[in-house]
Amino acid sequence: MENKTSQMIDHLEELRNRMIMTILAFLGFVVGGLIFVNPIYQWLIRDLDMKLAVLGPSDILWVYLMIATIIALAATIPIAAFQVWRFIAPALTREESKVTLKFIPALFFLFIFGIAFGYFLLFPILLDFLTSLSEGQFNLMFTVDKYFRFMITLTLPFGLLFEMPLVVLFLTRLDILNPMRLRKARKMSYFVLIIVSVLITPPDFLSDILVIIPLLVLYEISVTLSNVVYKKQLKRREALSKTAA
Repeated sequence: MENKTSQMIDHLEELRNRMIMTILAFLGFVVGGLIFVNPIYQWLIRDLDMKLAVLGPSDILWVYLMIATIIALAATIPIAAFQVWRFIAPALTREESKVTLKFIPALFFLFIFGIAFGYFLLFPILLDFLTSLSEGQFNLMFTVDKYFRFMITLTLPFGLLFEMPLVVLFLTRLDILNPMRLRKARKMSYFVLIIVSVLITPPDFLSDILVIIPLLVLYEISVTLSNVVYKKQLKRREALSKTAA
């Protein structure tokens, strides 16, 4: 009993230490992001034909912090994933340990790709569409707070949602998920993804459609990848059983 209690305390202490390392890395990246935030801010507003309005002294500070936070989030993803891997590695087989380690770089690149997808493709389409609605009727003025809230709301969720195929692939490799379960859950998953897309987009039909379609495609890619991995696992098991026989 004392042995189990001691092991539990050791595990909790290790978990705490790894969480502290991840948080410290995140805060360090936030500071680093703030150092370079002004040129990044200038790059993000390079295509605007107008100057953004500031309604209060805290607005621009909030925007700078948000930009630095997103930079820090992207940079911390591989570190956080590595810390998780180090924590669970003792419970994994050698092959599972190698497989999970290979997923860490992909987590970072998929997050960046998701952000880029939202920013370069969806954001300009929706911004042009929404601004065109006021053409000739209103004096158009963007505040820095509203403009960047709209940008971040539209792009950041895609950074996280683009991790879905990799997470599904990882869980399939660990025999937690399989393509049959994903197909059975398709209707419910579609419903959840539609709700998510409605929540993260402005209240207009075009925005919803432009976000819903990529999310549903991501889900189907996840199912396909899970199916490929699952079939490979079945073949490997069959080969091992024949060898054992």
